Amino acid sequence: MSVDEEASTAILNRLRRAQGQLAGVIAMIEAGRDCKDVVTQLAAVSRALDRAGFKIVASGMRQCMAAADGEAPPMSEAELEKLFLALA
Repeated sequence: MSVDEEASTAILNRLRRAQGQLAGVIAMIEAGRDCKDVVTQLAAVSRALDRAGFKIVASGMRQCMAAADGEAPPMSEAELEKLFLALA
């Protein structure tokens, strides 16, 4: 799936932020930090990944639903719904 450049930049920024947060979680565990702090940061990583996933699906939906004249869309509405719900 390809997304426009603006969406791609936003998605990559979100994923890089999540990558940094995950590295922080790993460091916290290695340092023996408090469980509550670790779980709080892990939840932040999860939310960041969810937001990136939703951005990918939302951007892809626009492209997947738009077909050239006379052509079937690359993905059906049911396929897009299944993909979207996989993130929920």
